[in-house]
Amino acid sequence: MESDLTFIGLFLQASFVVQLVMLLLMGVSVASWTFIFQRTKALKAAKTEMHQFEDKFWSGADLNRLYQELSARSNLTGMSAIFCAGFKEFVRLRKGNTAVNGIVDGTYRAMRVRMSREVDGLENHLPFLATAGSISPYIGLFGTVWGIMNAFIALGEVQQATLAMVAPGIAEALIATAIGLFAAIPAVIAYNRFSNKVEKMENNYGNFMEEFSAILHRQAIAAQNQQAS
Repeated sequence: MESDLTFIGLFLQASFVVQLVMLLLMGVSVASWTFIFQRTKALKAAKTEMHQFEDKFWSGADLNRLYQELSARSNLTGMSAIFCAGFKEFVRLRKGNTAVNGIVDGTYRAMRVRMSREVDGLENHLPFLATAGSISPYIGLFGTVWGIMNAFIALGEVQQATLAMVAPGIAEALIATAIGLFAAIPAVIAYNRFSNKVEKMENNYGNFMEEFSAILHRQAIAAQNQQAS
C-alpha cells in the first residue's frame, strides 16, 4: 500500500478523467515555463538594445549617419526601429515641403505605429501566462472533485469502510489540485513581472518619442528658416 501512495502509483490508479486533468495541467506547466524562459530572454535583449541605442543617440552622433548605420541592419527592434521609422518619415515629409506641424505629426504617428508593433512583440505569450494562472487552479479543482466523488461512490459500495480504502482515492484527487497550483503560481508571478517590465519599456519608448519629436521639430524649423532666408 505504501508504494501505491507514490505520485506515479496514484496517477496510474486514478480514473481516466483525473489522469486527463493531470496530463493537461502538466502540459500547461511545461508550456508556461517554456514561455517564461523565452520572455525572460526577449525582455533582457530588448532592455540591452534600448540602453545601447540611447548611448549612441545621446552621445551627439549625427542623426543621418546613425539612421544609415541602423537601417543597414535587417533585424531592427526596439528603440532603434522606432527611431528609424520616425526619421525615415521625417526625411520623406521634409522633401515634400510639408509644413512643420505636419512633419512633426506625421513623424510621431510613424513612431507610434512602430512602437505598438514592438510592444506587441514584447507582450507575446503573456496572455497565455495570464490564462494559465487563472484557470489552472479550477481545472485542478475539477479533477479533485471528480476524484473524491468517485472515491465516495466506491466507498458506498462496500459494507465496511476503512481509511485505507478511501485514502488513495482522496490522495490522487488532491494531487490534481496540487498540480494546478504548481502550474498557476509561476504563471501568475511571471505574468505580473513581465507586464511590469513591458510597461516600463513602453514608457521609455514613449519618452524617447517625445524627446525625438522635439529634436526633429527644432530641425524642421531651422530648415524652414534657412529656406526663407
